[in-house]
This record gives sequence, C-alpha cells and structure tokens, in this order.
Amino acid sequence: MAISRSKSNPRVTKLRRQLKQCGADALLVTNFKNVTYLTGFTGDDSYLLVTAKDEVLFSDPRYTEQLEQECPHVKLEVREPGTSILDSVATAVTKAKIGKLGIESLSMTVQLFNKVVAKLPKVEIKPLNGLVEDLREIKDKGEIVQIREAVSLAEKAFAVLKAGLRGEQTEKELEALMTYEIQRNGGRGTSFTPIVGVGPRAARPHGTPGMVKMEEDSFVLIDWGADYQFYKSDLTRVLFYGKVPAKMRKMYETCLKAQLAAIDKIKPGVIMSDVDKAARSIIAKAGWGKQFGHGLGHGIGLDIHEAPRLNSLSNRPLEPGMVVTVEPGIYFPGFGGVRIEDDILVTKDGHEVLTSVPKTFEEATISI
Repeated sequence: MAISRSKSNPRVTKLRRQLKQCGADALLVTNFKNVTYLTGFTGDDSYLLVTAKDEVLFSDPRYTEQLEQECPHVKLEVREPGTSILDSVATAVTKAKIGKLGIESLSMTVQLFNKVVAKLPKVEIKPLNGLVEDLREIKDKGEIVQIREAVSLAEKAFAVLKAGLRGEQTEKELEALMTYEIQRNGGRGTSFTPIVGVGPRAARPHGTPGMVKMEEDSFVLIDWGADYQFYKSDLTRVLFYGKVPAKMRKMYETCLKAQLAAIDKIKPGVIMSDVDKAARSIIAKAGWGKQFGHGLGHGIGLDIHEAPRLNSLSNRPLEPGMVVTVEPGIYFPGFGGVRIEDDILVTKDGHEVLTSVPKTFEEATISI
C-alpha cells in the first residue's frame, strides 16, 4: 500500500547533499532512531529509502494509523502480510533504477547486510559512515525545546526524590522512584536505568543499583535523565549526609572546580580535546589523574550517548547547536567516587548551561 506525500524536509535536503558528495544514488536508513529523526515516525521495524528526489518509508500494517498521523508528508510503503520489508525495499530500489545504494555501516548488522546484498545482486552496495549521525550533532530549535523539557522533567523528579530521602531507602528504591516521577509528569521514562551508588559503590561509573541502603554510608551518587518525546537529558549529582570523610569532600570540590573550568571553556571553535584538558589538568594537579578514566562528556539527543565526544582524542571544534554533557569524575574503588554532570548547549557566542540543580558542597549536603 503506497500513500504519496510531498513537503520539503530540511534534514533530508542536507542528507541528499551528503549523498551526492559520497557518490551514492540513495541511502537505505535502517537505524530506527535515524528514521525517527528524518521522518518524525516514532515506531520501530521501519526503514527509509532516501533518493535524489524521493523519500519512501517502509513499514508494516501495525503502524498504518500511526504513520498517517506522524508522517503525513512522507511516501509510505506498508508491506502486505506474507512479504518482508526488504522485499518492498528491493522493488522500490529496482523501480528507481538505483545503481549505488548507501547503507548505514555504523548500525547495520552483518546479517542484514548479507540479506540486502542477496535481494539486490545488480546494485552496488556502498557502506557509508554516520551520515545521519553527523546531521544529528547540530540540534535545531525544535530539538532544543525537547531537550529542555527532558531536563525539566529530570530536575523535577530529582527535587521530589531529594526532599523525601530516608536512611532505610535502597538504591533500587531510588531508581524506581526516579522512574515513577518522570513518567508521572509526562516523560516516556528515564533516559537509561538510573545509576545509584551508596558509599564505595559510587566508585563504579556505570554501577547497577542494588539493595544497599542510604544509611550504610554518608554519601550517594545518582546519575539519571529523562526521556521526553524520545529526546534525552543526563545529569549526575552526589549527595552528602552524616559524617563525610575529608578526602571525599576534597574529591568533590576538585571535581566541581574541574567541571566549572571545562564549562567555562565551551564556545564555538574551541577544540573538544581542549575542553577535556581543562578539566583533566585540574584533577591531575590534585594528584588524581589516574582516577579520572573516562572522557569528559558526550552529545545527547535521540540517544543518550551520541556524537560529538568530549575527550582527549576529539580534535574537532565545537559548533553552535551541539548539546553535550560535561561530567568529570574521580573514583577510588573500595572508598567511593564523585561525578558532577550537566547538559550544555553551544550557542553562537558561547554556551548555555541547560541544567540548574545546585551543586556546591554545601548545597549537596542534606539531612536524612
């Protein structure tokens, strides 16, 4: 079933320019997040074929009504029962007389690649590296609005969580409460499974919440985010209560100093590795360089981790419209760890910190 639509899509227009530069006649988009980005369709199990003059979205009957509502300006090919989406793709590629078909090499599995090759034996299959992902690095006004809302949802949830913290609560309970508050206020859910680590478990940068209770130590690390209409936010805070070791306070204040220095450096044209260096050098000067083992930050958007990357290997300049996290950390296994994370928008003449959860040591100290 084909339904013809037509309307200029600036994202697809940019993609076509990239395709022309790569020497491909078309691109088969199989990454569901990229399909969403280019069409607005929020379901899965759908592919998009972008040619020099057309876009065709391939899906199945489960999504007919949703496709009509979300993609009124895209040509739709809804497969019939008993046929595969790749059958429909092959027919469309042959009909369009495509000689070189680009595929998404960053996300396509070997199995799917082999199936595409088998379906299109007379077509040259050309692996292309991250064309849509490159476009997604620069957020437009609509995307920034959605990320702001994702930040707001995350901050509201954290405020409720923080106000009700009790010593007998476990890491798992805090994870569940965060998810509930985000969904209660209209979010799709959390950006990822929240990371909650009490005491020594805070030394695990991507630790899984367990049954450890808040009262078993004097600090807890919480890394969380909200998903609003598929756009993500990402924050981390450490909360202190009881008698906090002097070493932990020094770690925290060093980490905060490093984060503020890195954020202050963010503006268009600045090399990403230099932003990483601004934070890393402060932590290293304190003698804890080896305890900061991950990159400074990453892009956020439809994925919680996407391009660009702020690390020591990123020798690219920042550009207006990028939204990145800045999250230095210091970790000592068996003792504990700290990480402070905010979401930053690169503006035309500098930056804007999208997140606003208080983070001085005094503001991070609570009673439970």
